[in-house]
Amino acid sequence: MDEVTARVLAELEKTQKEFWNVPRKTGVLLNTFIKMMSVKNALEIGTSNGYSGLWLAKALKQTGGKLTTIEFYEKRQSIAIENFKTCGVIDIVRPLQGSACDIIKNFDESEKFDFVFIDANKREYVEYFNLIKPHLIPKALIVADNIISHAQKVQTFIDAVDADNEFQYEIVEVPGGILVAYREG
Repeated sequence: MDEVTARVLAELEKTQKEFWNVPRKTGVLLNTFIKMMSVKNALEIGTSNGYSGLWLAKALKQTGGKLTTIEFYEKRQSIAIENFKTCGVIDIVRPLQGSACDIIKNFDESEKFDFVFIDANKREYVEYFNLIKPHLIPKALIVADNIISHAQKVQTFIDAVDADNEFQYEIVEVPGGILVAYREG
């Protein structure tokens, strides 16, 4: 990790609770998944101040990939965009602002992703899953945050993934918990 990005990430970690950022362990895992899979097109649902997006984008720089990131709140997205600029990744980031469900509904059918990170409105996780599924390529990976900490709110999502025979998944016990789902085929 370059010095500027390491400094920005350290600063953002001080505001983790205020901006609902993932823990560092999860950021490192996201970064590792991107590199291991040589991801080319990643989607992040829930940009916040750009903390997880920086972990994703730094890995995507290495794989030659791009990040589409969606944030509901304009103020948070403005902060994220500045962080992406400071860390030299804005050239591979497409920030979109508004309701994730509305934005995904309007994606062109040619819009395809091989990696999706979900960390937004917990009650909408199942809707995100249903909306992004047509945009996932075979062998895509979905990672969803707060699976343990918000278990009741995300249960319909877990049930949907569990019932879908195209996906193999596991819940990983990092702080907050993540669900990692791999699309077969």
